[in-house]
Amino acid sequence: MKKLMPKVQLKVGREKSVNRGHPWIFSGSILRVDEGIVPGETVDVLDSNREVIARGAYSPNSQIRIRIWTMDPSENINADFLKSRLEQALDYRKQYLDLRKINSYRLVYGEADGLPGFIVDRYDDILVIQVTTCGAELWREKFIELLVQLVGIEKIVERSDVDVRELEGLPSRSCIVNGAVKTEPHIISENDLRYWVDVLGGQKTGFYLDQRDNRAIVRQFAYRKEVLDCFSYTGGFAISALAGGAKSVVAVDSSKDNLDLARENCRLNNISPENVEWVVGDIFTYLRDLRDRNRKFDFIILDPPKFAPTSKHVQKAARGYKDINLLSLKLLRPGGMLCTFSCSGGIGKELFQKIVFGAAVDAGVRARIIKRFSQALDHPVGLNFPEGEYLKGLLLEVEN
Repeated sequence: MKKLMPKVQLKVGREKSVNRGHPWIFSGSILRVDEGIVPGETVDVLDSNREVIARGAYSPNSQIRIRIWTMDPSENINADFLKSRLEQALDYRKQYLDLRKINSYRLVYGEADGLPGFIVDRYDDILVIQVTTCGAELWREKFIELLVQLVGIEKIVERSDVDVRELEGLPSRSCIVNGAVKTEPHIISENDLRYWVDVLGGQKTGFYLDQRDNRAIVRQFAYRKEVLDCFSYTGGFAISALAGGAKSVVAVDSSKDNLDLARENCRLNNISPENVEWVVGDIFTYLRDLRDRNRKFDFIILDPPKFAPTSKHVQKAARGYKDINLLSLKLLRPGGMLCTFSCSGGIGKELFQKIVFGAAVDAGVRARIIKRFSQALDHPVGLNFPEGEYLKGLLLEVEN
């Protein structure tokens, strides 16, 4: 006898966001839940009239209790469904990315590709997956099988070592899951530049693929400028600036290992180390030291880690963002440029601009926005899911 689909019924009025296509249902929206639902199991979502309006993956531990797979109640969530969604994601990248110039990019971006909790980054001949939800975890083995089949790459690494898994009641996991993957860093290409990437031990899945387009813009504006690159990681922005003809670069990061790899990236691109200063240290402390020494720059890049993972961290994060932007604006020469980012989901574009504006007021400078930044095209944002747009940034010019 065929097992009946377990059901979750919503409270009166709580179906509105689902009907508008938002893929998350929070615990406070739920009226009743069938017993015995396995974490990650597909459930029918019922409105207050007990009409089925969607199907999604159930997560008993998360505040986001259901992540929607489909708005079509007749659609079965099975291997064919996953394969179809993966194929659509691959086709999108082939259509909008110039794959002649890059060999590393995001193949699957969770909700934006209709696969909540599942992320895939390609680094040349290696795939790095990230499984962040119970629903994606339930289909993990099938996802791996389908990726080998559809992409034709055997080497697969998992970097499911993110905090959100704890909220889902899942253990952290980071390992090689398929194929013979070497443990040392691998080389990727981005336009005419190359980078060493540590897919097993680096931040995120190894590299900040979402900043690809923004690195190209920094390269465009860096000519003959003295550049300060804060939170440099492995030198993505620093090397882009040097490739664009920067007069000099000071690259600062808290990790010596990161900067060691950045040095190797300089060598890999035949960039002379004479014009680069590598500084291991706390960014906040170092910026204050530069201020006290009255050191000045033409171009400053701020690409900090996530200060506000959720809305409850916003107030503290806002102080941090204001602090580093205020200090940086004081370090710029008249006519200088500040390239400043936030990847915090809890900080929206409007709030981020207000924070930077407040920093400019306190620094006693007037500045104008030359460009707004977002994530690269392989990190698409659905109109129904604005939370998918996490990266925001501003390119400012300080008035003379």
